[in-house]
Amino acid sequence: MRNVPISIRSAAVLLGTALAGAVFALSATADESDASQLGRNRPPAFIVPGSLRVNSYDGVSDDLLTAGLGKTGLAGPAPAIADPAHPSAAELRRLAIWSNYRALVDMTANGGYGRFWGPNVDLNGNDTLGEGKIAGTEYLAYADDGTGRRNVTLLVQVPTSFDPANPCIVTATSSGSRGVYGAVSAAGEWGLKRGCAVAYTDKGTGNGAHELMTNRVTLIDGQLADATAAGTQSLFTANVSPGALAAFNQAFPNRYAFKHAHSQQNPEADWGKDTLAAVQFAYWVLNRQFAPIGDTSDHRVRYEPGSITTIAASVSNGGGAALAAAEQDRRGWITAVVVGEPQINVRMPGRARVKEGGQLIAAAGKPLADYVTLANLLEPCAALAPAAAGAPYLSALPLATTNAIRTARCASLAAAGMVNGGDTQAQATDALARLHAAGYEADSDVLHASMWDSQAVPAVAVTYADAYTRSSVTDNLCGFSFGTTNPATGAAGFPPVVSPMPTVFGFGNGVPPTNGINLVYNPTPPGGADHRLATADASFAGAACLRALWTGQDPRMVASVDAIRVNAQLHGKPTLIVQGRSDALVPINHASRAYLAANSVREPHSQVSLYEVTNGQHFDAFLGVPGFDTRFVPVHYYYLQALNLMWAHLKSGASLPPSQVIRTVPRGGTPGAAPALSLANLPAIVDNPGSNAIEANHGTVLIPH
Repeated sequence: MRNVPISIRSAAVLLGTALAGAVFALSATADESDASQLGRNRPPAFIVPGSLRVNSYDGVSDDLLTAGLGKTGLAGPAPAIADPAHPSAAELRRLAIWSNYRALVDMTANGGYGRFWGPNVDLNGNDTLGEGKIAGTEYLAYADDGTGRRNVTLLVQVPTSFDPANPCIVTATSSGSRGVYGAVSAAGEWGLKRGCAVAYTDKGTGNGAHELMTNRVTLIDGQLADATAAGTQSLFTANVSPGALAAFNQAFPNRYAFKHAHSQQNPEADWGKDTLAAVQFAYWVLNRQFAPIGDTSDHRVRYEPGSITTIAASVSNGGGAALAAAEQDRRGWITAVVVGEPQINVRMPGRARVKEGGQLIAAAGKPLADYVTLANLLEPCAALAPAAAGAPYLSALPLATTNAIRTARCASLAAAGMVNGGDTQAQATDALARLHAAGYEADSDVLHASMWDSQAVPAVAVTYADAYTRSSVTDNLCGFSFGTTNPATGAAGFPPVVSPMPTVFGFGNGVPPTNGINLVYNPTPPGGADHRLATADASFAGAACLRALWTGQDPRMVASVDAIRVNAQLHGKPTLIVQGRSDALVPINHASRAYLAANSVREPHSQVSLYEVTNGQHFDAFLGVPGFDTRFVPVHYYYLQALNLMWAHLKSGASLPPSQVIRTVPRGGTPGAAPALSLANLPAIVDNPGSNAIEANHGTVLIPH
């Protein structure tokens, strides 16, 4: 790897743009900031002066896709750090790519890594690419609104295989609250293999951490600095005065602020705009790299808005961001959309309906603030229902401890009148029925235990409640905070033996629990504890408080949720959506099915297809866990198919298969030793789905059971 400095002229343009006051918010107005009318390739005005970093990778010692690890290294143990207390920027990048790649796909050989997907697998599904390293250039910069408080990370990778005569861009907005490499295996890999530039963004959530006791923060490359010294170069610094910070540290030692939860900016409202900003940054990069030099030493504009084939792509939160970007796009930056399991909050038209097997789904189209706070309350109890028996286990706690928590949660719910039943089994059955009534599919019954036990749902419930209420870290909303805990007792305030900060950029996912930072309930016991162990019922009072923010229509939460809703109006852009029917984190009735229903009202002649995968759930990375391997199939396999289908449509006019249910076949066998995944488990997306067709007409979506 070598560092390539930005040219003096380009730096001057950046500085001059800033001094001219042409700093734009990341909004639709940013579309007007390009300088194509002048014939000069000026950087978008939202790029922060001095933040641009350019690195090239030879594809041998280091590369764009695997950070030099190759297919073998990605499947191996975490890459070593020479000095764990002071990792270099290159080491942190390698850690981030290693951890983020593995977080979104099944890495087991029997599950398909190295056979159906992986750096070695070409676009036709064949093992022809060796270690799969990809040479090219990487451009990293902050985008901001002029305050220095947003600092959204943008990153563009340009492979050496990029063809300037046939340009293409694929977006890879981060999944979850991950850092800028958070969709490298979901969309980045496919784009790089196609020879496309890949436009990444962390969408303003991006794994920014602030260690409050030491006042250390992460920078754009993950290295650490004192928050005061870092100033506006910080990825995120909590907006807390020195006096308030000192008081908070005394009362709640060893706590952490995270950007998604504590920025007080409701970053989700700008995810679509951030994705569009990444595309605009990619245009500038490509013009800088491939346009001729003009008579003033500036690069000319070779690529005008809309002249590059651009697929807005990603999964989960990144998928929702891609859909939002396509809706907000008014200048043709985006050509098409391909998303997986999108977390999207739809403004449902009055006549939008979803029916499965002829039965109306009464709760379709609810926002995340509604369904995740309900799931956080009910899932521990629902896990004891007979219909959920035999669920895969995903907890570091002993099963006896988990079952005690589940039983106590049922009792607390019953005492509060939130479930009915005279005994634990009846209460659990009622809790599960309430989840069904709230739009969760019966196909996901066995996943409620793991969604809560793995802390995915509690972490999301707390993080998004903080974000939607624009709470400060010092607010301890509903009694929750993020901190290090005693490994033996769960007690909070525990000084970490090794600070999580040096490697949080590499290993962290932006939503505690992550990298040794846990979700803490503060009110009891004194000093707080891991939320699962703080009370017998796993901090029920805190979970009920989070739920009440929504049911009580807290005005802060209502306003923020209204700001993130989308209309499902894609302006005719061809769009493919892939989601598993068993998704228990982002229920399909509130996401893909709801989006299709709303789209069919607002855009009756749209080009949107939904591919609904039976036996598919949200976390393909869990498919290596006993019980997941036997029951569920990889949704990623169908996401790759959808990307290939869209490419064929855009490049050769091939038709896009219509909406359909894809009836997969689980691998079966013994949990932890399921037979190898094969094509027999994975029927193809077809042009004529027959009885498996999904119909969407004037607001009514009909799903075959």
